[in-house]
Amino acid sequence: MDRISPELLRAFVTVVETGSFTAAARTLGTGQSTVSQQIKRLEALAGRRLLARDTHRVALTVAGESFLDPARKILEAYDALDRHLTGVPLRGRLRFGASEDFVLSALPDVLASFARRHPEVDLLVTAGLSQTLYDAFDAGQLDIVLAKRRAGDPRGVTAWREQVAWVSRADYALDATAPLPLLLYPPPSVTRAMAIATLDAARRPWRVAFTSASLSGLTAAARAGVGIMPHSLRLLPAGLARVAADTLLPALPEIEFVILGPGRGEPVAEALTRSILQWATVG
Repeated sequence: MDRISPELLRAFVTVVETGSFTAAARTLGTGQSTVSQQIKRLEALAGRRLLARDTHRVALTVAGESFLDPARKILEAYDALDRHLTGVPLRGRLRFGASEDFVLSALPDVLASFARRHPEVDLLVTAGLSQTLYDAFDAGQLDIVLAKRRAGDPRGVTAWREQVAWVSRADYALDATAPLPLLLYPPPSVTRAMAIATLDAARRPWRVAFTSASLSGLTAAARAGVGIMPHSLRLLPAGLARVAADTLLPALPEIEFVILGPGRGEPVAEALTRSILQWATVG
């Protein structure tokens, strides 16, 4: 029986992470037809369909969902073996930008894991609004970015996606007769725009009760009971909870956290990307 090669697994994982055969081919430095053939070969060897394709998107099948995590672990093992055999540890400096909610919650775990594996890599970390991070990345000021996906921008490897929630302190009570008091980042915040568009579409009155470019400031206002804010539950700051008032609040849409980087061939950036994706998978 033919064995599944790491090249086939890498093609599969890259298609999933980039969201398309075209982007995967660009990342892997090969042709789209080659990637398509690799996926067909992998599915034939696996004996099941792993990806559902249509004219607009590529999605994992149920079998593909269960196949993805083992495929990533196998590739990580191959990469680790390759580094061991070459005997060359990763070295260098990496300029990493991340949204502040990630920096204040998950980053310590990711950096601890990364530092144990690659102690000779120097990381320069910048926290900021997603739009600011995109601008810095496009200006060549950052090497890799973890941010919320910007509307209309297809770039980036998906780390995870989730539905945004309305949050405040645990005992916060909404006043059904008053406009919603919102705690928001300043423009051009992704979650700010999402929240306002959702409330306007639902014809739910609102007002900006507090604005801060710092998550620490917004969190302090929420803990003080000044209002509510849209936020990721996965990266929820301590002391806050989901506001339990579904009849008074329209549901917020999903948000996607993506990793933008220089692409394959940059081992330090690839290593940090793997660390983030591993946290996102098991965290």
